[in-house]
Amino acid sequence: MKILVISDTHGLLRPEVAEQIKNSDAVIHGGDIDNKETLDELKSHLRSGVSLFAVRGNNDGSWASELPKSLEFKLCGLKFFVVHNRKDVPKDVNADIIIFGHTHRFFEERSGGKLLLNPGSCGKRRFGLPLTMAYIIADVDGYSVTKSEIGEKDKAVMTAAVKNLPKSIQNIMKRMDRKETSSAIAEKLKLDHEFVEQVIRLRVTHPGIDADGIMNKIANTEQLKNQKSAGR
Repeated sequence: MKILVISDTHGLLRPEVAEQIKNSDAVIHGGDIDNKETLDELKSHLRSGVSLFAVRGNNDGSWASELPKSLEFKLCGLKFFVVHNRKDVPKDVNADIIIFGHTHRFFEERSGGKLLLNPGSCGKRRFGLPLTMAYIIADVDGYSVTKSEIGEKDKAVMTAAVKNLPKSIQNIMKRMDRKETSSAIAEKLKLDHEFVEQVIRLRVTHPGIDADGIMNKIANTEQLKNQKSAGR
């Protein structure tokens, strides 16, 4: 049995994730789906008879009121416990595999006969962390866990974009003027969605700014971020 474990999609179901959903025998989502549209899209990729186990995250609003805060179930003879935040795992939980999310960081640890697993985030890139998900392959003899990083394609797209930053930014600004959404702009220009959103935010908060000004502010933001990281 191939069990796909994902979390923190935050309103973005990447093609790589959708493809794995189609090829899985069960899907577990650790919360912070972000909106009903993303949940519906996820469900649309499930094969007939394949179960989805999803919990509500701290960023899942009133639309997610029907999603439980935690879940307990069995798959392939294994007891699962799923919750969004690790701090909400009961100390006396009776489970073979405990799954959570929230931190956007992949984590795998075996302790006291239990597997603790955070698949990381596979949605919008945040905090400069890699995009990851996990697979659990289970059979009558036990199970194995595989970490999968899906960000290499995004890195290549970003590298291509920054080769001519002013032109990329100008194209984003032109499409902004046409009232196109950030996701549509990213898709049409083949740019990283987070980069497009950053440009849009800077232009909205700094009326009249040009492409060079946006580029300088992005550079200053990255420099400050690197200085803070170096000081830790």
